Amino acid sequence: MNEPNLSAQAQGAGANRATARRLWRASRVALHLLAGVLEALWLRAARDPHRARVLRAKQRWCLRLLRILGVELRVHGALRGGPVFLVANHVSWLDIPVIAAARPCHFLSKAEVADWPVIGWLARAVGTLFIRRGGGESGRKAGEIRDHLELGRSILVFPEGTTSDGTAVGRFFSPLFAAAEDAAVQTVAVRYRDAEGRVDTELAFINDDEFHHHLWRLMGRERILVDLTFGAPVPAAAVRERARAAREQIIAALA
Repeated sequence: MNEPNLSAQAQGAGANRATARRLWRASRVALHLLAGVLEALWLRAARDPHRARVLRAKQRWCLRLLRILGVELRVHGALRGGPVFLVANHVSWLDIPVIAAARPCHFLSKAEVADWPVIGWLARAVGTLFIRRGGGESGRKAGEIRDHLELGRSILVFPEGTTSDGTAVGRFFSPLFAAAEDAAVQTVAVRYRDAEGRVDTELAFINDDEFHHHLWRLMGRERILVDLTFGAPVPAAAVRERARAAREQIIAALA
C-alpha cells in the first residue's frame, strides 16, 4: 500500500528539483544575456559584425549558453573551411546557438526573431539576416546571401522555412539555393535525442509555442543531447536539384 505513496513522493521530489534547476538556470541565462549585450557594445559589433573577433565572441557566448542549459553537443563530420552556404534541418530556436557553437557563421532567421526582447538586438548586432515568411523575399535574400559569400563569409539557412518535431525533414524551398551557384554547399543534420538514442520530440519548437514557455521547459531538463552531422560538399547542380540533393543528404544523416 505504500508503493503509490513512494511513487508520488519520488515524482514530487523530481518536480522540486526541476523547479530549482529552472530558477538557477534562469538567473544564469539572464546574466549571460546581459554579458552578451555588454560584450557586443564593447566590441562595437553592430558596426561590423563580420569581423573574426566578433565571430569568435559569438561562438564563445553560444558555448557558454549551452553549458548553462545542460546541452551536450556532439559534432560529426568535417567542417569545411572558407565561405560556405550551410543548410540545416530546423527543429528549434536552439539550433542556432548549437550550430554557432560548432561552426562560426551568420544565419538567415525569420523576421519575428528581430523583435524578441534582448535576443533580437543581439541577433542584429552579430550580423543575422532576416526574412519575412510569405513575403516574396527569397529572390532578394538570395542576392544578399550571394554578396556575403563572395566576400568570404559563411551563411546558414533553414530551407524548410519552419520547424518540425525532428522526426522528418520538410520540403526544401529551393530559391535561396540560387545564392550558392558559385559557392560550396554543406549540409548540417541536427538531431536531438534521448538517452536511448531516439529522436527527442520534446525539444521541438513548433506550432503556437512561445519562446519563453519553451525556454522554461528546457531549463527544467537535467541535460539535452544533440548531434550535429556535417555532410560532404553537395555537388554543383541546377538550383532545384541541388536543394533536393541537400535534403536527401540530411535525411540520410538522420536515419
